[in-house]
Amino acid sequence: MSSRNMSKLKQEGFTLIEILIAIAILAFGLLAVATMQVRAIKTNAIASGISQGLTLGQAKVEELMNLSYSDLSDTDFDGTGQDLDDDGVDDDDDNFGLDDTAGADGSEAKGRYTIYWNIAVDEPVISSKTIRVIVTWTEKGRNKNIKLDFVKTSLS
Repeated sequence: MSSRNMSKLKQEGFTLIEILIAIAILAFGLLAVATMQVRAIKTNAIASGISQGLTLGQAKVEELMNLSYSDLSDTDFDGTGQDLDDDGVDDDDDNFGLDDTAGADGSEAKGRYTIYWNIAVDEPVISSKTIRVIVTWTEKGRNKNIKLDFVKTSLS
C-alpha cells in the first residue's frame, strides 16, 4: 500500500473523543427527557386528585339540589338572621357558617376524601338557601380542599 492510501484510511471514521462527546450529549438529552417525564407523572397525579375531589363534590351538590327546598335544613342555624343590616356580610364574621367543617350541617367520608356541606338560610336573599359543599383530602402531607357554592330558591 502506498502512503497516499494509508492517509485516506486514517481519515475515515470517528475518533474515540468524538464518540464520547456524542454519548455525553445523548445522555444529557435523555436525562432531561426523564426529568420532564417524572414531573409530568407527578402533575398528573395531582390533577387526578383534584378531578376526583371535584367529581365527588359535584355529585353531592346534585344530591342536595334535588332535595325539596323544605328538606334542606341548616342544623346549626348560622345562616338565619345573621345579616340584619342586609349588606351581604355575616354580622358575626362567620360567613353564615358556610366554611364550617367542624360543625358542618352534614359530612361523609369517601375513601381519602371527606365531603362536608353547609346550608345558609335566607342568603343571599330571603327565600333562598346557599349550599356550600367542601371536599377535603390530604395529598403528600398537604391539606387540599375544593369549595362549591350553589343557591336554591323556594321556587326551584
